[in-house]
Amino acid sequence: MPRDTSINSVLIIGSGPIIIGQACEFDYSGSQAALSLKDEGITVSIINSNPATIMTDKVIADNVYLLPLTCESIEKILQEQHIDAVLPTMGGQTALNLCIEASERGIWEKYGVKVIGVDVAAIEKTENREEFRRLMVDIGVGVAKSKIANSFLEGKEAAQEIGFPLVIRPSYTLGGTGGGFVHKKEEFEAALSRGLQASPTHEVLVEQAVLGWKEFELELLRDSNDNVIIICTIENFDPMGIHTGDSITVAPGMTLSDRCYQEMRNQAIQMMRAIGNFAGGCNVQFSVNPENEEIIAIEINPRVSRSSALASKATGYPIAKIAAKLAIGYNLDEIQNQITKTTSAYFEPTLDYVIVKLPRWNFAKFKGANRELGLQMKSVGEVMAIGRTFIEALQKACQSLETGRHGLGADGKQLRNLEEIMHSLEHPSSDRIFHIKDAFELGVPLESIRKATHIDKWFLLQIQELVHLEAELRRYQLNNIPRDFFLTLKQKGYSDVQIAWLLGNVTEDDVFRRRTELGIRRVYKMVDTCAAEFPAQTPYYYSTFEEENESVVSDKKKIIVLGSGPNRIGQGIEFDYSCVHGLLASKEAGFESIMINCNPETVSTDFNMADKLYFEPVYWEHVREIIELEKPVGVIVQLGGQTALKMAEKLEANGIKIIGTSFKDMDLAEDRGRFSDLLKSLDIPYPKYGVAESAEEALKVANEVGYPVLVRPSYVLGGERMSIVINDDELETAVVKLLRNLPGNRVLIDHFLDRAEEAESDSICDGEEVHIIGMMEHIEPAGIHSGDSSAVLPPFSLSENVQRKMEEYTIKLAKALNVRGLLNIQFAVKDEQVYVIEANPRASRTVPFIAKAYDVPYVNIATKIMLGTNKLKDFNIERKLTGYAIKEPIFSFDKFPDVDKQLGPEMKSTGEAIRFIKDLDDPFFREMYAKKSMYLSK
Repeated sequence: MPRDTSINSVLIIGSGPIIIGQACEFDYSGSQAALSLKDEGITVSIINSNPATIMTDKVIADNVYLLPLTCESIEKILQEQHIDAVLPTMGGQTALNLCIEASERGIWEKYGVKVIGVDVAAIEKTENREEFRRLMVDIGVGVAKSKIANSFLEGKEAAQEIGFPLVIRPSYTLGGTGGGFVHKKEEFEAALSRGLQASPTHEVLVEQAVLGWKEFELELLRDSNDNVIIICTIENFDPMGIHTGDSITVAPGMTLSDRCYQEMRNQAIQMMRAIGNFAGGCNVQFSVNPENEEIIAIEINPRVSRSSALASKATGYPIAKIAAKLAIGYNLDEIQNQITKTTSAYFEPTLDYVIVKLPRWNFAKFKGANRELGLQMKSVGEVMAIGRTFIEALQKACQSLETGRHGLGADGKQLRNLEEIMHSLEHPSSDRIFHIKDAFELGVPLESIRKATHIDKWFLLQIQELVHLEAELRRYQLNNIPRDFFLTLKQKGYSDVQIAWLLGNVTEDDVFRRRTELGIRRVYKMVDTCAAEFPAQTPYYYSTFEEENESVVSDKKKIIVLGSGPNRIGQGIEFDYSCVHGLLASKEAGFESIMINCNPETVSTDFNMADKLYFEPVYWEHVREIIELEKPVGVIVQLGGQTALKMAEKLEANGIKIIGTSFKDMDLAEDRGRFSDLLKSLDIPYPKYGVAESAEEALKVANEVGYPVLVRPSYVLGGERMSIVINDDELETAVVKLLRNLPGNRVLIDHFLDRAEEAESDSICDGEEVHIIGMMEHIEPAGIHSGDSSAVLPPFSLSENVQRKMEEYTIKLAKALNVRGLLNIQFAVKDEQVYVIEANPRASRTVPFIAKAYDVPYVNIATKIMLGTNKLKDFNIERKLTGYAIKEPIFSFDKFPDVDKQLGPEMKSTGEAIRFIKDLDDPFFREMYAKKSMYLSK
């Protein structure tokens, strides 16, 4: 059936600010759906309050509404735009809940708007736990024993009937909020109260706990002809009991029998057909008893899910793009497979490689948090790795995490305390995967590890094999490792750093040179959705160690953009926004744009965003070999946050051109001592400071500069490990802790300007001219990380004198640092004196906010300046903001109820929202200004 011609304009509801449980994977889905609908000539409007994402950029939609996700905002859009249909399935739970509310209020009916991609009644069936259980029983699909409870008494009766252990699952919550396991009767009352309070409908499901069972997810698509295909089967490495967002996952399923897989497929299709008559995407979760392969359904989500982005990147099948076309009436066999360009979308992907997803946690940001994993999601991001085998992909994923690990162990960071290891295996946290390997190294039997973790034996055997390989490697020296064995090590995912550590007395470069001499180099394989049955037209690659290289190098001028890796607090989706604009600008400037990144949630890793995508760790060994293959004109490190910047020194040392500001000048800005000397020479005020390498030196410096002092390591991300101290005892404790965790690093000690205002500027410099793209005034005072502070654009209470000084110092620093591209400067303002706290010659987290507020593509402009194809004078920059824009930080403290919520120099927010006000009489602003006055008077 051809598309529904009555639909000419569609509203897509976004997911709002990034929070734990609902991150940028939904912005990826929304962006792809918007582009897919635009391809059909449909006018696309988007509502989303998140300024940091590419989804709210003019390159994605015809009309972007940066408004709060409320029914009032929806009505405003419907009054301004003629909207034929609303697509609520791309914005996670937030979008679905808003769609239901608007439906209940009669808004869609009032404006003649059709809901597409989902049946509203289907949402009720899937979100209401009792409705879902009844439906599964009716269609003959197994479910765990359970009872619904709307009161404390009903909950206690349900527990008595089912027996322990139990699961508490609140209805209509996100990321497992309020849910949890109850192992003993004494724990039940507190858990039940939490669940009832977390549910907006005061409803929980009290359910039999199938602890230790395997968990699987299936991603499905269905068209209006009731054709259903399975896009991807994802197996959780971790058993039931850990939220899927916190579980290591593998695709395709590794330990399923064919009989069980076929039964699971049939049940998933049956479930999708039973919940309503709609065309689009769907996610189904199952649990499987490892003893007899009994299957029970856990849940079904009639929308693009958190795993849809992962499944899309894993298979190369663009789920959100196809789901959007199905929602407007197309059938699967009428849509082209966008990878092969010759087959239809009615084609189930086949993988001839293995995908591993590892979550990324930020527990260090939540002091005192319970790190044990369970039903409530706690991770802030994820990485995905592709290999020919599970173990190769797992090691690559470990290298992608950016936690200082160089693979799965074998890097000097192993745990050696058996008691701690066994506790970690039984009480899973972020390091359990590493501790499984540590346990094998200490000789713990496989069966003991299996009993402690309930992880399938097949996975454990793969990890155990690494221990045997490492024992064999230690028999050799670098110059006598047999080539076949060396090749085996690389095929098992070992990095050169790991091999160097295992051998001892050799370096990463020594290992690289030796394997190169032996002809052991990476080759690149194409992700083609069909195991090479049909030729693929899309240049999307991963590396492995085989014979044939499928990445054909062109003779065009190339630019490599280094991505920002996994999302975490301090480095989020705003850097992916910058990377996407870097790719688009490079194409526009006539270069072949190449992306290197490992984050499956983001738009930068979409297979058609760059001219060529390498889905690889942003890790030196991988980046180095891609550069040697592609031979680019240069590499852009300025857009990918600290991840890319940290690679600048290696690029410089290896003679690889850095596009934009040089490594020397970036390093000058990062080195507090040399940077302060520069400020002094430019006659720019700065807080008194000193540098120390021991606690004794730190005490001397602190007493010279005067308490209170800000203590921090050099080269930090998101204020990591920063603290404000007020006396010698606090200082000594802070410095000893820093030097213990970061050996060899120097500690920076700045006089802290108490009760000072904070402000910042972002600018672009082309070497001659400086354009200040925005100056912002913070609501919170200096001492609270800028990422955790509300910021107002333009400044509202800073005097003309202060703003003039900020502008003067920005221009001076941009020129003194030889900036080519972007520059962010943080200021402290006290008694009309303006101090420079720090300068970052790179894309900042505030650039997307300013670009959206002023409606100017600043990263695109900055990239063309970095590339040398344009000067500032070539651009006619017109700002469109009337009134003020406010950046509001968003926190996920609800996931960690017992942590210290006090804000300080270390960033804790997970996302941000934007709000526009016409004038300073706005009630919201008056409340914020009162807060600022209170802060400064304390």
